[in-house]
Amino acid sequence: MKLLGISTSPRRHGNTELLLDEVLRGAQDAGGSVEKIVLNDLNIAPCYECEKCIETEGCVVQDDMQMIYAKLIETDRLAFASPIFFMGLCAQAKALVDRCQMFWIKKYARKEEVVAPGRVPPRKGVFISVGGTRGDKLFRCAQLTMKYFFDVLEMEYTDNLTFGRIDVKGEISRHPTAMRDAYEAGDRLVSANADT
Repeated sequence: MKLLGISTSPRRHGNTELLLDEVLRGAQDAGGSVEKIVLNDLNIAPCYECEKCIETEGCVVQDDMQMIYAKLIETDRLAFASPIFFMGLCAQAKALVDRCQMFWIKKYARKEEVVAPGRVPPRKGVFISVGGTRGDKLFRCAQLTMKYFFDVLEMEYTDNLTFGRIDVKGEISRHPTAMRDAYEAGDRLVSANADT
């Protein structure tokens, strides 16, 4: 079982990345094969909306997204971590999501499968996020984006691991349950319904 973790925060080793690391540790301890990508280390251009992917298989923009496309298709599980900026995903996360327009075109305009039909085990994804605001709608926008992102990737959106009122770097490690919740989420991603 392959689990891909994507850390999108511009701040290395911040709250979302700490949570992601615990998700990956839980998945690895449950027998999963884990890999982590740090987007801030990569070169990913925004979507040009050139619509070349309607006529041509794949994205014509040649950057590190080409490697990520392959990993998104190969993985069985995806843990996607983004802090909340202005009530939505951070810029790095949104750039990746927008570049997956290529998959949307493939699925809905070209009427082709994104992954092989009948993929076993079924693909699943979890969203990990932290934000400093107190409002009860803090994660709503990002979760809606994730819903459609996972749908395009033909993944079941299985879990949200979100924590509000967390802002200072490393503060999540002092939360009473967050690190344990993250570890258990990683374990569930690999263990629960692994063969169904």
